[in-house]
Amino acid sequence: MTTPLSYEVLVLDGTPRVTDLRMPNGDPIISSPLSVTLVYGESEAVLVDAPFTYDQVQQVGDWIEQHGKRLSYIYATHGHGDHWFGTAALIERFPGARAYATEGTIRLMREQATIGREQLWDKVFPGLVPDSPIVAEPVPAEGFTIEGQLLRAIEVGHTDTDDTTVLHVPAIDLVIAGDVVYNGVHQMLLECGDHGLDSWLKALDIVDELNPKAVVAGHKDPNRADDPKAIDETRRYLLDAKRLLNEKTTARAFFDAMIELHPNRLNQGPVWYGALGLLTSP
Repeated sequence: MTTPLSYEVLVLDGTPRVTDLRMPNGDPIISSPLSVTLVYGESEAVLVDAPFTYDQVQQVGDWIEQHGKRLSYIYATHGHGDHWFGTAALIERFPGARAYATEGTIRLMREQATIGREQLWDKVFPGLVPDSPIVAEPVPAEGFTIEGQLLRAIEVGHTDTDDTTVLHVPAIDLVIAGDVVYNGVHQMLLECGDHGLDSWLKALDIVDELNPKAVVAGHKDPNRADDPKAIDETRRYLLDAKRLLNEKTTARAFFDAMIELHPNRLNQGPVWYGALGLLTSP
């Protein structure tokens, strides 16, 4: 017997980075607001994209408990640490929950849990990130179910990192898009060299073809709805970035142009450090 499903999204505030790099105006760089999604039925639930700091894990754990559902699964849409580092801590709090990810995501998890933590995460967020053993197992190719309803992992390739996915919940026409889609937040382009933008654009076409009624972005403005129009907004952002990068502009000129084109998006930090990483001239 199947049970109707519902979902809710919790958007966590960004976390300040400890780094010498500052914004052009001297402000500190902060991580983007982070979306965590709970899909649930009458008694069972799946969490999509566990957060990455001790405080966030506590906040999300309390939020899950308030729903009064049994947490059966935790799914990671991709391997960036901010979308899964807290998985083991949440499983400790909710014993019996299984962690799922694709094999490509698990490969990237191994990099993020070792070199990534050494070179980035533990440097810019010192003392804030819990132990991050890789507890995810490969998600079944046919998907998995809660209360008789199917959830399917859809692989879409490179977006803001390699081997990204979305989680499709056909019963409620929902796509939980991870970092494939951004909603009112500046996009992380740092890993988009060597035709990465083209691959990301193709990934958006895959999401479009699912014809969702709701799309949850991995990073979103908490005041914005989970409207599928965010797919096209993400596409337009990438096309603007591609045009400016092809002009071989300077990092500062790229930054200024993207902020002017997209003035209402939250968190300008990824625009600045992305520009510095992708363009040879500051």
